[in-house]
Amino acid sequence: MTNKTYPFHKTEAQWLEELGPERYRILREKGTERPFTGEYNLNFDKGSYQCGACKTPLFESNSKFDSGCGWPSFDEAIEGTVEYIRDTSHGMIRTEILCANCGSHLGHVFNDGPTQTGQRYCVNSLSVDFQKE
Repeated sequence: MTNKTYPFHKTEAQWLEELGPERYRILREKGTERPFTGEYNLNFDKGSYQCGACKTPLFESNSKFDSGCGWPSFDEAIEGTVEYIRDTSHGMIRTEILCANCGSHLGHVFNDGPTQTGQRYCVNSLSVDFQKE
């Protein structure tokens, strides 16, 4: 993780104990889940998606769409809730998205979305929790 201090913070030992090994791997170690395996990939109920670590609301259900990529996709985040970081890992140039409140890894955002925003926030299901309306 980054050395930056976020408004909501815990030690990595506390995060691991609270999140468990798989969620910790994704949220705190920048992992990813296999495509088409996540709980929220095809969830289109009304509600909001919150950070799986600190519970900050990040995405509204009306911004979700089926991109066919295998991960939950959104065309916009709730303003001010997501931090954008240049990611040059795996021989690619991408934009990583983090929770702006706790610094946890959510996924990546791409400029190939089908809506007016042109954005596709590609998010791990294990990075978020869904709060049904």
